[in-house]
Amino acid sequence: MRELALGLELSGQRFLWVVRSPSDEGAVNDNYYDAESKKDPFAYLPEGFVERTKEVGLLVPSWAPQTKVLAHKATGGFLTHCGWNSVLESLVHGVPMVAWPLFAEQRQNAVMLSEGVGAAIRVPEVKGREKIAAVVRELMAGEGKGAAVRAKVAELQKAAADGLREGGAAATALAEVVEKWTGGEN
Repeated sequence: MRELALGLELSGQRFLWVVRSPSDEGAVNDNYYDAESKKDPFAYLPEGFVERTKEVGLLVPSWAPQTKVLAHKATGGFLTHCGWNSVLESLVHGVPMVAWPLFAEQRQNAVMLSEGVGAAIRVPEVKGREKIAAVVRELMAGEGKGAAVRAKVAELQKAAADGLREGGAAATALAEVVEKWTGGEN
């Protein structure tokens, strides 16, 4: 969490960060957390971080309406754990991603997004503030892979919209399921 904070600061990019209280109940890397953290989700941020970043960053404790944030025109990128719902929400809203998987299928999703589809830039396994800052700048400023990722996400957003509209692949598939389940009585 400390390196992520310092990486965001070092990137110089504007950000909104939903800072959750870390879990001490068997979570990944739970050795960093304790029960006290539930009282103040900002307790693990570097000293002075909130004050230093108040002009470029908005820190929100615990929760924010993710789909509304992704739908907002000011959202230029999304650092995601690569859970499938988050990936789909990001693509539907045309928001390019920085992939930071934590566990389970998230790693596979991150590989598929970054290496297969080209809709995300993956944070290197060895995470340090400089690498985090570089990846954030790459995505947000369109440096390196950033421009290609933005173009691919725009293409996928259009494909998603086409699939969701009347007569699109998703709408047609759903209608077929309803037809089968109702025995043709809809």
